[in-house]
Amino acid sequence: MPKHSVRPAGTAAVAASLLLATACGAGSTAPASIDLGSGPAAAGTVKKDALSGLNMSFVSYGGVYQEGQQKAAIDPFAQESGAKILQDGPTDYAKIKAQVDSSNVTWDVIDTDSIWADAQCGKLLQPLDYKIIDKSKIPEGLAGECTVPAMQYGMVLAYNKNKFGANPPKGWKDFYDTTKFPGKRAISGNPGDSAPGPFESALIADGVAPDQLYPLDVDRATKKLQSVRPNLVFWKTGAEAQQLLESGEVDLAMIWSGRAYAAVKNGAPFQVTFDQWMPVMDSLTVPKNAKNPKASMALINYYLGAQQQAKLTELTSYSPINTDAKPNLDELGKSFLTTSPGTAEKALKIDSKWWAQHQPEMIEKWSAWLGG
Repeated sequence: MPKHSVRPAGTAAVAASLLLATACGAGSTAPASIDLGSGPAAAGTVKKDALSGLNMSFVSYGGVYQEGQQKAAIDPFAQESGAKILQDGPTDYAKIKAQVDSSNVTWDVIDTDSIWADAQCGKLLQPLDYKIIDKSKIPEGLAGECTVPAMQYGMVLAYNKNKFGANPPKGWKDFYDTTKFPGKRAISGNPGDSAPGPFESALIADGVAPDQLYPLDVDRATKKLQSVRPNLVFWKTGAEAQQLLESGEVDLAMIWSGRAYAAVKNGAPFQVTFDQWMPVMDSLTVPKNAKNPKASMALINYYLGAQQQAKLTELTSYSPINTDAKPNLDELGKSFLTTSPGTAEKALKIDSKWWAQHQPEMIEKWSAWLGG
């Protein structure tokens, strides 16, 4: 899901995909005028054949998540609007900057980390047109000038129930206790990315009160992280994190809830604790100088529909952001919803504004520790 930032491991794939996008005409000039119909926007709808003949690209993080997005919203939008939509990815902030700086923007709608997006509003990202996008069913405070949430999920602690089922870990302090809970533990380790998760968990484990986390004491956090470094296995993408659970390579993991769900659904003997889970959401964004902004807004509006959001949840376990969405889930799926009663209340409070202001320096510090 999560979800996320630069994915250096996929650079070659992205480059190849961009060549394909160019060949297919993704990001090509829109028709002289696009008629989306009259009346106020309604989430989950688009005028039939309004974008007929237009090539677009949708960029996300791959794996189960992007497959779910494609099936729930992108393919149906293409069928109704007449647009041809190329799937691309993974999301790469350096490539977004390169496209905007060169005035050669070939990505139309991009799924990004919400913290990065907040910091780039008006810089690399353009304001959204809420005359085309209906945000009335988005929970209060989640839609921004340049962003709407793509979904909600969380960074959670997953553990091997066959190994720890009798005495399971209950929070991040246990994640760092290699004596009581021996074994390898997975953690996000992308040198080009720093987001809520590792630092907060380390400080909690070191005794910092949850309401005293910010500003983050990076030196204290990295010292705690260093104490368990020999036991850490680093993942760079959600797919890698999921595979670590399915292969049994690790016994504990700091992992996005949707990836944990997919692993468990595939048979991995893992259980998740939502004690001290960290709320995360991806954002849908439109790059500055996008060639087809009106079409991009129409795609985002369609994506936000109750039916589309319900199906996305059914396919991925990520929580819907349309308040009218009613996903049909089995008990396993319901257990992974971060919006479920009793789960939301256990979340740590993440200071997203602090992160948006300090993320560049946090990336430097995180990269330095990873390379140390």
